[in-house]
Amino acid sequence: MSKRQFFLGMLLASLIGGIVALAGVSFLVQPQNATSFDDKQPASFANLLSGEDFTVPDGINFVASAEAVVPAVVHVKSQMTYTGNSRGRRDPLQEFFGIPPREDQNRGGEGRTMMSSGSGVIISPDGYIVTNNHVVENANRLEISLDNNKRYVAKVIGTDPTTDLALLKIDGENLPFVRFGDSDKTQIGEWVLAVGNPFDLNSTVTAGIISAKARNIRILENVENNLSVEAFLQTDAVVNPGNSGGALVNLAGELIGINTAIASRTGTFNGYSFAVPSTLVKKVMDDLMQYGTAQRALLGVNIQNVSPELADYLDTEFPVEQGVYIGGVNENSAGEEAGLKIGDIIISVDGRVTNNVANLQEMVARKRPGDKVEVEYIRDGKTYKAKATLKNFSGTTDIVEKVIPKTFEFQGVNFEEVPDQIKRSLELSGGALIASVNGQKWREAGAREGFIITSIITESGRVKISGVDNLLSVLEDTQGDDIVVLGMFQDGTEYYFELN
Repeated sequence: MSKRQFFLGMLLASLIGGIVALAGVSFLVQPQNATSFDDKQPASFANLLSGEDFTVPDGINFVASAEAVVPAVVHVKSQMTYTGNSRGRRDPLQEFFGIPPREDQNRGGEGRTMMSSGSGVIISPDGYIVTNNHVVENANRLEISLDNNKRYVAKVIGTDPTTDLALLKIDGENLPFVRFGDSDKTQIGEWVLAVGNPFDLNSTVTAGIISAKARNIRILENVENNLSVEAFLQTDAVVNPGNSGGALVNLAGELIGINTAIASRTGTFNGYSFAVPSTLVKKVMDDLMQYGTAQRALLGVNIQNVSPELADYLDTEFPVEQGVYIGGVNENSAGEEAGLKIGDIIISVDGRVTNNVANLQEMVARKRPGDKVEVEYIRDGKTYKAKATLKNFSGTTDIVEKVIPKTFEFQGVNFEEVPDQIKRSLELSGGALIASVNGQKWREAGAREGFIITSIITESGRVKISGVDNLLSVLEDTQGDDIVVLGMFQDGTEYYFELN
């Protein structure tokens, strides 16, 4: 064999090897029918950040982590539209029915547009984004800006008010993303970076340390079904309004939390910020991607932190200084079936110590209905273990599918029943929600998506609307008549419009 043939053979072998390697990587990074973000975040080759020999550079250098994360943290701009009577003048109907006049309304029924902003984190190359629920709540349009100034419009895949998280999706390919880290391994005193868009300042990076874990600051107490989960990572990295939904990462550039709240008496940073831990974030994101709604598993017990104050109140002496005291056990619950009783003290779940209520809630919130957990508890000074099969809010082990509201159409307008959560927050007993407006007559009159119709004034008087069926009956009976439609938007702002 000549040298020429030898070198040609070596070159050909190298090319074939490269093609095979590229094909293999391509296969790995494009999983089919993914049901978890473990599938959507493909393995990467060892590099500075993920290699086993990775060490923090002398002097604590944050450059590598910041360079990896900043391109995948986005600016989320939420647009909300409110509208009312478009005449821009005082009206006897407003005064008679107690509707406050609006002197700053736009003419022509176009309404007022309000903008708010926050942050989000791309968690897959095909455009899934995690952010806070409060960043996107009530928005009718979501604009996403990347660090490179690319713009997208996002759709909401699902939200979970109990953890203040939301999953968005933009249409993109090969986007930069942040890998999930393990917040359980995060240690107090560990350096972290917060990345977001405070005060509309794009791609801002701040540094701090983990100050505490499993912190409950009672910021989500009024959410649906009182099932809020607060087990925040507390840091002293500077976080301000606009950082909500942004990334909290370790020095390896891994996502260990979603920045959510600050402890402040002024509305700006006063020393501490709080992030939802990544172990809980990932579970909720997997739920929203796969089912469209978060799966909440419940142990079914009423719990309190073990403390000297509780011991004094119960006139007893606890055998441990830390743990979770069971003050009640719900009938037919997972806890009752596992044999738990009032007075038991839970000290661990699945082998992980539960020093307080926040620890226990986080551990259970990572599970789905039907999952089994091992509960270790103390009773009468002795330690026991029990297996509990967790249930959903309805008391079954079924996975909860997202309920798609049934819509009803009339003259190009789609109506839905008002969700129970909105009824409770606005203290409504009935009403009908405008889901979409395609009919020109209604749109020109001032009807807008998200508006809740609570009553209609007809020639015969005022009719209170109890639901969609009631509304459609009234509209059918008054076709051809002039009516006034009264109601409110989901922020409680009251408006009306005239339909001729």
